[in-house]
Amino acid sequence: MAADFTKEINSCIDVLQKGGLILYPTDTVWGIGCDATNTEAVKKVYDIKNREDSKALICLVANDAMLERHVDFVPELAYDLIDLSTKPTTIIYDSPKGVAKNLVASDDTLAIRVASDKFCQYLINKFKKPIVSTSANISGQPTPRTFDEISSVILKGVDYVVNLQPEHKNAVPSAIIKLSNDGKVKVIRE
Repeated sequence: MAADFTKEINSCIDVLQKGGLILYPTDTVWGIGCDATNTEAVKKVYDIKNREDSKALICLVANDAMLERHVDFVPELAYDLIDLSTKPTTIIYDSPKGVAKNLVASDDTLAIRVASDKFCQYLINKFKKPIVSTSANISGQPTPRTFDEISSVILKGVDYVVNLQPEHKNAVPSAIIKLSNDGKVKVIRE
C-alpha cells in the first residue's frame, strides 16, 4: 500500500474521530462523509448541504458483517443484489441500529451501501464504524461529476479533503433499492 494512501486514511480517521467532515472519493461520486454514529457530525453534514434532516443520507459500510451489525434484519435478496450488481447499489433497510438518530429516516429506514472501492473499504475497516456518504453538493444543486465541479462552499465547509483520485472515472450516483422486511422491493433510483 502506498505511503500517501495510508497517510490519507490516517488523516481521515483523525478528522472522523473528532466529529469532523471529510470530502472523499467514493465508489460513485465525491462524497461528504462523517462518523455515522455521531449525531453532531451528521448535523454538520445537513448544515453544509443546506438540507433538511428529514431527507435521509446514505451510509457506507466496509462489508456484510458491518452491515449486519447496523440493521436488525438483512433480507436474503440484499446479498444477491450486492453480489450481482454491475454498479454500486445502495439498499434501504428497515430498522437500522447503532447509528446517529438523525441519520435514520422518519419511517425507521436507512440507506446503506457496502463500499466497493479500495479506499472506502480500507478507511471504514480501519475506522471500525460506518461513515456517511452524501454527494458533495448543496441540496438542490447538480451532483458534481468531478472534483473541479465541487463548490467552494463545500470545500471550505469540510475539515479535510482527501488528496487521492477516485478509483472509478465514470462518476455516477449509486442505484437505490428499498427492501422492506415484508418482502416488498422498490427501485428508487436506477
